Amino acid sequence: MRAKTPFLSSSSLPLPATVPALTNAQPSWIVHHPSPLGDNSLTSYNFSRDIPGFYVVIPAGGAGTRLWPLSREGHPKFLLDLTLSGRSLIQATWDRLLPLSSPSRTTVVAGPAHIKGISDQLPDLLAENIFCEPGPKDSMAAIGLAAAILVRRDPEAIIGSFAADHMISGDDAFLSAVAEAVEVAKHDYLVTIGIAPSHPSTGFGYIRLGERLGKVREAPNARAVREFVEKPDARRASEYLATGKYRWNAGMFVTKAKTLLDLLRDYQPDMCDGLERIGAVWDDAGARQQALNEIWPGLLKIPIDNAVAEPAARDNRVAVVPATFGASRAFLVGCSVIFMCFCRLGRCR
Repeated sequence: MRAKTPFLSSSSLPLPATVPALTNAQPSWIVHHPSPLGDNSLTSYNFSRDIPGFYVVIPAGGAGTRLWPLSREGHPKFLLDLTLSGRSLIQATWDRLLPLSSPSRTTVVAGPAHIKGISDQLPDLLAENIFCEPGPKDSMAAIGLAAAILVRRDPEAIIGSFAADHMISGDDAFLSAVAEAVEVAKHDYLVTIGIAPSHPSTGFGYIRLGERLGKVREAPNARAVREFVEKPDARRASEYLATGKYRWNAGMFVTKAKTLLDLLRDYQPDMCDGLERIGAVWDDAGARQQALNEIWPGLLKIPIDNAVAEPAARDNRVAVVPATFGASRAFLVGCSVIFMCFCRLGRCR
């Protein structure tokens, strides 16, 4: 099967997250990468095995219907091993991000139907770091809930949100981009990671790059975000690529938990108030359930892009770190696997 599909070639499989061993002769904080913006310069930035104060947030939602029969309501695609690597998508996400964080600072937001499957697949995930949302309210509620909880535990927390079903190739470039985004987030920006487009995809939204952020010396590649644009048609996607000023928007965000709540308070104040009330009582199980019952059903169902990223970009409060790693849609890979399975069954008959 692996030899007959371009999606499952060895070059596209996510690699285990690795960081070179630390030695006295090799400082761990210097990593050189060509600039992804085409100026052929070499840039360096701080990168370490662990980033103090950095918390990983993995929103893990899904109805389990898009890749049926592989996925089901209680077993959505992020619990599947679509790359045939021996690890599910959420396990690969955990593996990829662990070098920058730790189990104590890695959290998952998921619905009740998926908690057991996630716990079984991630035995090192702490019970107090599984945030169960009563019902799906889209990405803003999920990420905002994590921010509201974590800011109570650590007022200076910097959070990075990474979907459970992303497929990434080039782990070193990915980790370096996240580390650079953390440096930008320290300056009170909402930071996204823009992926260099390999083709005029209609499956991603796009980020239009603005000027360099000269005041953030630790993040030489960072730029302001001019605007976010919705998924385009093929003609417009080709036009974006021709300008060299656009990156794919894969929905990866890094920011201070406090900054995210400040943005939410400015653009969606009712939602911010509700999430902060839930976060304030989260570690008291009885009060938590009462707050969820009273508040959660009334929260707005809205993506983080529409809720805060787009209006904040118009107010010059969003930055982007252009990155060079590869990303693909789990849905497309899953479709190819299903197609191969049916073809194989057909040949058997």
